[in-house]
Amino acid sequence: MSDDQPEVPVVCTECDTRTQIPLDDVADAVDRHNDQIHDGEAVAEVDPAIREHLADRVAADIGLLD
Repeated sequence: MSDDQPEVPVVCTECDTRTQIPLDDVADAVDRHNDQIHDGEAVAEVDPAIREHLADRVAADIGLLD
């Protein structure tokens, strides 16, 4: 993992927490948190505002918004 790797905000509304996770580690960290703390229920997630922004950019990049 590179030191200059982007970090992604992850939130858990039940725990009232927010943290920055390196991009390569996000999926594992969210799954691990949900498995250990919430019995596998998908509570922690990438910040919804960031997720929506990324989805919009990908849609624009592949021409879905044209």
